[in-house]
Amino acid sequence: MEQVAFYGFSALAIISALFILLTRNLMYAAFGLFLALVGVAALYVLAGADFLAITQLLVYVGGVLVLLIFGIMLTRPADERPDAASRPNRVEVANQRRFWGILIAVVLFAIFSFTILAGNFALVGDVLISRSTIRTLGVELMTSHLLPFEIAGILLLVALIGAAYLAINRTPSA
Repeated sequence: MEQVAFYGFSALAIISALFILLTRNLMYAAFGLFLALVGVAALYVLAGADFLAITQLLVYVGGVLVLLIFGIMLTRPADERPDAASRPNRVEVANQRRFWGILIAVVLFAIFSFTILAGNFALVGDVLISRSTIRTLGVELMTSHLLPFEIAGILLLVALIGAAYLAINRTPSA
């Protein structure tokens, strides 16, 4: 069962990462990033790295990704034409850069594949059965460490309100 969960979350992270690379819409890419980060957090849980999983969810999914989505939503397109909202956001890349990017990606993929296939990943020694620390971390974060989280939440809220205020179209109506 653990192996099925591992392959499922690995597939989720890889497919989401490929979706981020191949989509032309920034909002869809942000949601793909959300799925990739959640998949990686689930892999951390399966690996027994509870603290890393909680940190992944709180910092990256809960903080950075929310700010990224608000940044995308509050950014106006460069051209204010009526059809600008219906067109997907595009990033133009010169063909020469695309060639070198693909070449470097293929070479790195070959090197990493060779390294993984040549490695001897046999388990040595006794298998350690560790107790999960998720409960302890959850109780600590929501009792004795609650004040820093509340302060950070209020600061993020103020930053988002300020960003929304700055994004308002304030052209004077004569």
